[in-house]
Amino acid sequence: MLPEVRPHLPASITDQLEHRMGSASNLEADQLDVERVAGIAVVAAAHSGGYAAIGHLLGLLAALPAPTEAGERFWSELWRSSGTVYLLPATIKADVLQSLAGEGTALARQILSAVDEMTPPQRVAAGEVIGQALAESDHLPELKTQVIGELWLRDLELTAWHVLHADRGSDDPAGRKAFLEAWTNV
Repeated sequence: MLPEVRPHLPASITDQLEHRMGSASNLEADQLDVERVAGIAVVAAAHSGGYAAIGHLLGLLAALPAPTEAGERFWSELWRSSGTVYLLPATIKADVLQSLAGEGTALARQILSAVDEMTPPQRVAAGEVIGQALAESDHLPELKTQVIGELWLRDLELTAWHVLHADRGSDDPAGRKAFLEAWTNV
């Protein structure tokens, strides 16, 4: 599942493109050479991690039973076992829709809040519920449901972190220089 590509570039990408390749007026079609196109590709690739992480986050949620009448039992059991409402469809619906539009930070924060709220026994119990649902839908009966669920929860948590980390403000040239100087002096 992939989020929509945003029709406009975030300010951080725009700023980096202008910094590395000049102003927008310098990027007219007749002035685009291979070096400038390669530069644009490098900046776009550097920012694609967040896009991929949002897609992966949505893919993980899509692997669970759909929040319909048929999936109602699963979501009820997940709520009881995890002790948190932060993962329930009614709670994350708006954030999921924002993620489908390419903005996944609200969903990532909600997921990290849910995982943080769970006690270790609740996490194990939620993992069992999730693992059971995944084992049935993915036809993975040879794996223990608790293991499947725990791996899914770890992946969800780590992917949410990736979304937030990728969304942080990009380094400015002065910040990058300070970073390089700090590591050069070690």
